Amino acid sequence: MTETLRTAGHPVSPARESGRFRKGCNPYAQTGRSKLQSQRVSLNQQIIKAMRLRAGAENLLRATDNNKVRDMVMLELSFVNSNLQLLKEELEGLNGSVEVYQNEKDALCFPLIPLGLKETKEVDFVTPIKDLIQEHYSEDPAEYEDKILDVMDMRQAVRTPSRNGLGIELLISYYNQLSLLESRFFQPNRQLGLFFTWYDSFTGVPVCQQHLSLEKASILFNIGALYTQIGTRCDRKTQAGLDSTIEAFQRAAGVLSHLKESFTHTPSFDMSPSMQNMLIRLMLAQAQECAFEKMVLPGIRNQYFSLLKVAQEATKVSDVYNLINQSITQAPIKEHVPPAWFYTVQVKLQHYRALAHYFVAVAMLDHQLNSKDDVDQQEMLLSQLYDAMPDGLAPLSILRSKEERKRVGKAHLRKAVMGHEEAVRVQSLCRSLRKIEILQEILRVSHKRSLNKYAEHEQEDDFDMMAAPNIIAKSDQKIEIVKPEFSKVKVVDFFHDLGPISVFSAKQKWTAPRKICLMPGDQDQGFTLEGESAVQVTSLDPASHAARSGLRDGDIIVSVAGRDCKWNSVTELIKMLKEMPENGLDIQVISPQGLETVQLPKCATYSGGLPKTYSLTCLTLDDVQSRKGKKVVKKLSFLNWGSKNTKKMASTVSLPSAVESTPQQVSESTAHFPDALDGSSLY
Repeated sequence: MTETLRTAGHPVSPARESGRFRKGCNPYAQTGRSKLQSQRVSLNQQIIKAMRLRAGAENLLRATDNNKVRDMVMLELSFVNSNLQLLKEELEGLNGSVEVYQNEKDALCFPLIPLGLKETKEVDFVTPIKDLIQEHYSEDPAEYEDKILDVMDMRQAVRTPSRNGLGIELLISYYNQLSLLESRFFQPNRQLGLFFTWYDSFTGVPVCQQHLSLEKASILFNIGALYTQIGTRCDRKTQAGLDSTIEAFQRAAGVLSHLKESFTHTPSFDMSPSMQNMLIRLMLAQAQECAFEKMVLPGIRNQYFSLLKVAQEATKVSDVYNLINQSITQAPIKEHVPPAWFYTVQVKLQHYRALAHYFVAVAMLDHQLNSKDDVDQQEMLLSQLYDAMPDGLAPLSILRSKEERKRVGKAHLRKAVMGHEEAVRVQSLCRSLRKIEILQEILRVSHKRSLNKYAEHEQEDDFDMMAAPNIIAKSDQKIEIVKPEFSKVKVVDFFHDLGPISVFSAKQKWTAPRKICLMPGDQDQGFTLEGESAVQVTSLDPASHAARSGLRDGDIIVSVAGRDCKWNSVTELIKMLKEMPENGLDIQVISPQGLETVQLPKCATYSGGLPKTYSLTCLTLDDVQSRKGKKVVKKLSFLNWGSKNTKKMASTVSLPSAVESTPQQVSESTAHFPDALDGSSLY
């Protein structure tokens, strides 16, 4: 792990220097994957340059009427289009370079298809977020500059995540951090002024948006892509390695499925629903392939039941790749997917189908029914192997007849040989696949094995060419989507000091903090405190000193005597207010924006030792139109009480007593609450 790249011109905070945040890999490290990503970055820059040249040439072509200029522009446009096509083909070649991501120990294992990470341009969060903090939260933006740089450092790190669990955790941490940033700074009816640019993973075409959804969707894509790279890197020659590979591809499918469901209108085609559907199927197909490898890793027992079971498992792998082949050949996916993917899917489709026919042939040719065999079980298994029996024969007649078993076995062998030959032919059509020696060796060995087996039973006078029936796919391996668990990765709210996000968010507008002076007076301040973490003033007595000082119903207390209290509970805040000095106490409050023109109903409760509690309500009548069309504001006077009984029974405007009240006293008056109360307390 190395230090992350930093945006030029911004200092480094001690928190970041101390390694508090996980860093990404060094993008300049001389590894195969980093070289590939560096080439991808360079190609993306060249593609965007070529697209700008093409746009300029097209604009000039539409604007000019001069034939000579039009001829020159047409020539330049043809050159730019040709260059752009070459760049896109080179990018396709990078996406098809699957051998770079494979484990070096995987001898004679089919290469798996990983996804390349999406590339992005740097984003400067400093100025837009500082402006919003000053305007929306009325805070000093200089105090949050280091926090903003922490966000930028994290974003820089996720561009080059390490290919392991720490890299996944880093990407998920940034994704969770984006949700916090969205609540804090991204208002629904106003753009922050940040432009996020991400490049299409397959075509390199840039997409730029101000909305944070592009950033979040792209990070999700990269989480899924990193899972695929981790899966291809696992050691598939061990059971543990295959388990890790299967889990990685299942999790990749889960992340991509979450991306498809959560972001349905992404402008980048690599994140479109049609492409995501194909990618999800591809991830699950590769997990199914690894499940087959896990089953045959200890070796295949040369027994009738084992061979038929392996044949049906291989057919299952072939069938899932056949589904991918049907979608990958459809427009517009075909125009965006690298050719190497298209040919790899077809090779695996043919190869595993040929393997299935080979194992059925071995079961028919090498094993004859004898007295020790379970005839009923073999008959049931054979009847479940085909969708239709060959030549209308009964399963039991095939099992008991040596000639029929030989006919069926040779039919499967012929189909296996043809399938392997087709796989070799398809592999030879792709330049990228011709370079993968392991793939060539697997196909060659499989083809030779089927030919040798057929040669053992071939006869010169054999003209009976039975057609081998299709094998029914069946798998005992449960492959399914594993949903992402983003909540397990805990993140630190960089902007915790702004207050609870449920109150202090971009959707809620508050006035600037104003100072209110509270004076001691027989523990009677005339308001009630409610809420936990962001305490709110309610039931304010208009005749109280606090109301005359400017306190209003609905105000949030943000500081007491210069101490920030946005995160303090009611109990903690009351304890701070009870320590009021003789010369008074200054608090700072904020109001919901627009509260100046709206007054809420005021309520108070008075008991005064009476057997019953009477509720007195004062309503404000605003915007009442008179008959002459003039606006008349009528306000009812609020009732004051100036006397208290000898038991010190008061209204709800009293401070809670330090003496614990008995249950009977609590029921008689709502004025006294124990200090440890965490719900709403009267003040």
